[in-house]
Amino acid sequence: MDSCLRRNDMKMNIIIHPTYFPSIAHFVAIVKAKEVMFEMDDNFAKQTYRNRTYIYGANGKLALNIPVIHTQKNRQKYRGVKIFNTENWQSIHWKSLLTAYRTSPFFEYYEDELAPLFQKQYDYIFDFNLNCFDAVCDCLQLELNISKSKIYKETVEDYIDYRNLVKAKKEQYYNFKPYTQVFSDKHGFIPNLSVLDLLFNEGPNALNYLESQELKLM
Repeated sequence: MDSCLRRNDMKMNIIIHPTYFPSIAHFVAIVKAKEVMFEMDDNFAKQTYRNRTYIYGANGKLALNIPVIHTQKNRQKYRGVKIFNTENWQSIHWKSLLTAYRTSPFFEYYEDELAPLFQKQYDYIFDFNLNCFDAVCDCLQLELNISKSKIYKETVEDYIDYRNLVKAKKEQYYNFKPYTQVFSDKHGFIPNLSVLDLLFNEGPNALNYLESQELKLM
């Protein structure tokens, strides 16, 4: 009991972006946090995990991109960005997940929890990402202390800033421990994919894996 209390006391507050089925690096930061503050008031930027996630397909690393509507404004708030639902992206993404993970050990275990996310239409990418995050936390049986920023600040006192994890371009290498992946015999271990990859392959052990990894930002 005392050691558990000490571990909780050592945890830090973090600020981070809600993203589309967050990467493993995102969740390593999150599970080690005392409080998670979601950045609510930043500007939307291209080539980020706000509307992109990576899974392990038969041909290797596969990007799933959510189409969004860009306005003519130079700056557009993330929370105000609408999804371009004219494209049948939800069906495409779900079929991609089925193709990639239906033979994984735990896909069927979590399928009913995740499938509704691809059946209901969402207007805003921010709202959809929050629902994806909640669904993953339910699958992990992870309870968190969540807060939301009220205004954008370049520097947030008393919080470790993990907002840079949102960048998908020129991502740094994370030395995460390998786990068995569906197509690893073909393409080897691919680190830091969507947390879904870990969930479908490791199941109930996914949370233990996340807690055991170290996140070092360059």
